[in-house]
Amino acid sequence: MSQSLTSRTPKPKYDVVLIGGGIMSATLATLLHEFDPNLEIAIFERLGRFAKESTAAWNNAGTGHSAFCELNYTPEKPDGTIDITKAESIAEQFEISKQFWAYLVTKGYIQEPKDFINSCPHMSLVFGEKDAEYLKKRHDKMTESSLFSGMEFSTDHDKLREWIPLVMSKRNKSEVMAATKMDMGTDVNFGTLTRKMGRHLLEDSNVEVFLYHEVKDIDPKENGKWEMKVKDRIHNHKQQVAADFVFIGAGGYALPLLDSSDIKESEGYGGFPVSGQWLVSHNQDLVEKHQAKVYTQATVDAPPMSVPHLDLRIIDGKKALLFGPFAGFSTKFLKEGSYLDLPESVNTKNLRSLFGAWWHNIPLTKYLIQQVAMTKSQRMQHLREFIKDAKEEDWELKVAGQRVQIIKKDEKEGGKLEFGTEVVVNKSGTIASLLGASPGASTAVYAMLNVLEKCFPEKLHGEWKEKLLEMVPSYGKKLAEHPELTEEIRNYTKEKLELEY
Repeated sequence: MSQSLTSRTPKPKYDVVLIGGGIMSATLATLLHEFDPNLEIAIFERLGRFAKESTAAWNNAGTGHSAFCELNYTPEKPDGTIDITKAESIAEQFEISKQFWAYLVTKGYIQEPKDFINSCPHMSLVFGEKDAEYLKKRHDKMTESSLFSGMEFSTDHDKLREWIPLVMSKRNKSEVMAATKMDMGTDVNFGTLTRKMGRHLLEDSNVEVFLYHEVKDIDPKENGKWEMKVKDRIHNHKQQVAADFVFIGAGGYALPLLDSSDIKESEGYGGFPVSGQWLVSHNQDLVEKHQAKVYTQATVDAPPMSVPHLDLRIIDGKKALLFGPFAGFSTKFLKEGSYLDLPESVNTKNLRSLFGAWWHNIPLTKYLIQQVAMTKSQRMQHLREFIKDAKEEDWELKVAGQRVQIIKKDEKEGGKLEFGTEVVVNKSGTIASLLGASPGASTAVYAMLNVLEKCFPEKLHGEWKEKLLEMVPSYGKKLAEHPELTEEIRNYTKEKLELEY
């Protein structure tokens, strides 16, 4: 660990302060520095390394979310048609991320793209006549869009055995199964990517990074600026730091920090922490037989983030298989947080929201209780729906990151659970926060451009526009409406990121 990251003292004032050292803050800092290298920017991270919480490789599924395989993004409407609006939107958002990463590689800011992104087919797999019909309709609808051209569909056991031999082993030939496959899917190590960006910021920019520094409170000043209490966790020293613009990218801790700012837009928000667990196998004989990410339908009453999937993971050059997620519960808002996080987050402004969300989601509460009570043997039974002869000794249980499911004020129900990613910005555009989980890291570049659109609109569409189009050539265009541009962009990112589909 660099001496300068632990012994330096922050300045009393910055143009921009970013809270948290995850994918969001690293992305925003890199964007802002590219737009204006003279900006005085500080990043405060409470732990000793970037990307140790939700962004860490084993704390998320590493799916480059492109809506190729996630069935919850393509609901069936009451009239039987498939709505792909959300799927197209998420696919476009991931294309934005890939363009930005390709730009960083082209400029030499980060090297060795295979360290963080690798080709990995994305598949949807369903069981039974009814779901097979749905998947066929979904495939027919999606392949009308240039974003999903090349998606294959099959119900043929021999073809499925080619695609997913591990899953097809010991299957009864009479079992009705259907799958789709997109070869241009990816597996992403967001932790490595974040640390590569962090290294670039440290070595090639004037962005100041402070590890083991925790922002404890954010207060508005009369002059429109923000004042933060920053604690140096190594030397137990506290000081005040002011900034013109603040971004809260602190994962589960974003909610209490946003609440401390007293902005009107934060009123009524609550949070419910959910942890995840995976079954992980490093058995290379199994890995060789499963070279894809395979998603299926969520069970009844399960939240969208709990869709079962069996994935190839490539972390630090090593391949493994991951199955889950299984829900866990802790009152912590971060993996390395405090058990008092949840009780301390309850206040008079969000009590109605929290109660309303609980009252309208009692089946979800039951689901979480059942998940938490599961033994490893019971989890293995779920895995055997995918791998018929899965053996307990080949799999270990790994705890993933903490996620805080956002609860939003709702006039009718009191409070409503939100499963997406949400950007909260105050009226004057001087403070912004990212809340929520899925699709999260995959759409970090889109989310951070969204922050800039809300907080620096004149600059983004003025003096920064040329640089923006250099970083994200498709910015401002709907790729679904421009098939030729989609192909051009995908060829460009495939080459720069050394993808192999």
